[in-house]
Amino acid sequence: MKGSKEFLFLILTCLLFFILRLPSLFEPLWYGDEGIYQVIGTSLNHGKLLYKEIFDNKPPLLYWLYSFFHSDQFTIRLASLIFGMLAVLFFFLLSKKLFKNRNDIQYLTTFIFAVLFGLPILEGNIANAENFMILPILVAALLVSNFKLFLAGLLLGVAFLFKIVAIFDFSAFFVFYFILNFSSLKKEIKLSRIFAGFLLPIFFTILFFALKGALPDFIRATFITNVSYVNYGNKIGSLPLLLFVKLALLGLFTMYLFTKRKKFSQTLLFVLIWFGFSLFNAFFSERPYIHYLLVLLPSLSLLVGCILFEKKYQKIIIVFLIMVLIVLSKSFGIPGLSKNISYYQNFTSYMSGARSMDSYQAFFDLSTPFDYEIARFIRPKINKNETIFVWGNNAQLYQLVGVIAPTKYIVAYHITDYKDGGASTKNAIDKIKPKFIVVMPNQQIIPFSLIHYSERIKINNAIIYERLF
Repeated sequence: MKGSKEFLFLILTCLLFFILRLPSLFEPLWYGDEGIYQVIGTSLNHGKLLYKEIFDNKPPLLYWLYSFFHSDQFTIRLASLIFGMLAVLFFFLLSKKLFKNRNDIQYLTTFIFAVLFGLPILEGNIANAENFMILPILVAALLVSNFKLFLAGLLLGVAFLFKIVAIFDFSAFFVFYFILNFSSLKKEIKLSRIFAGFLLPIFFTILFFALKGALPDFIRATFITNVSYVNYGNKIGSLPLLLFVKLALLGLFTMYLFTKRKKFSQTLLFVLIWFGFSLFNAFFSERPYIHYLLVLLPSLSLLVGCILFEKKYQKIIIVFLIMVLIVLSKSFGIPGLSKNISYYQNFTSYMSGARSMDSYQAFFDLSTPFDYEIARFIRPKINKNETIFVWGNNAQLYQLVGVIAPTKYIVAYHITDYKDGGASTKNAIDKIKPKFIVVMPNQQIIPFSLIHYSERIKINNAIIYERLF
């Protein structure tokens, strides 16, 4: 009877998750980061080498995934949905392991996780790295709770190859096992297993780029360029002092848990350590991108469960959780319920024919219908081996037109941010001679010569130039 109830609960919860994510499969191409991933995936399928010939600053697994699905948004969003449903399943198994004999808590925490992960409130509808890395992290958490450290490390290494912030989940599980087995002489040997597992996929990735002659490019893109990215908002004067403050707070929190380890249950200790590191992860960079909070969802949902599971610390957990939620809402500007309702209203109105295509697209971004209009203008006028160059930050235009980006740096902010951006882009434009150059509105003056181009049309202040010869 118990097994059938659990099965029914999981079926209904996964069905709810599917329904919440269903509209994401039919969204237009509008989100800038996805546009970059799509361009890179297409470029990889046409023989370009990641980081050396086509650039972005994340580890390679997300781009390889886009390449595998041919940068088709519907397919990659469907893959994200499937990853999410599997994440719900493994979250339930983890909750079942942590909250033994408490079906009410297992159901509650899984429901909270599924709903928050399924809704667009934290941009779960977008196929970002966080959407894919949560699954291996949850499976690793379950393995750690069963003390299977090598496999846990291996999956955390895979998550790291989606986005380097998975290092904080690795650190949390490492610290948990260390504190739990502090007096054991065998802990050093077992901890080496999680390190070995974690480093193995990273080693093979390094070997791959070394054999391709792109190791310096891989290291620069994945690690070095992220230093300045993390420094954003953390600097006071010339030093990232705010980051040191956050590190100090995390250290004090960890030390407190270490000193109180004998008073806490294993479940509460695990959840608090994971939540502390996940909170640090969310605030690691001061950029308030709301999808950063996705990595906080598993431990946050489990912490809600601890309110019911840990009667002794119930009031303290409630106060702590309320304080954290207030800080998160002020820092990240979490959208209210009305915006989420309008998301589904937009979808149902469009599917029923009550809303036009342009109106549907404009819900996501007011410039989206014009991107599609630009693509409709260019597509009939371009041959198979020709391409365009976009001076702007909406890389999805390349995907809409159906061409390969001619330059290493895809978007304007990459071209201006990196020292070789201007020179390498100019050389690529001079060599490949794109048939059209699209200068998007609200950008700096294009720093490349248009002497061989003539203005053809202006669409929503975006100017389209066509090559004369």
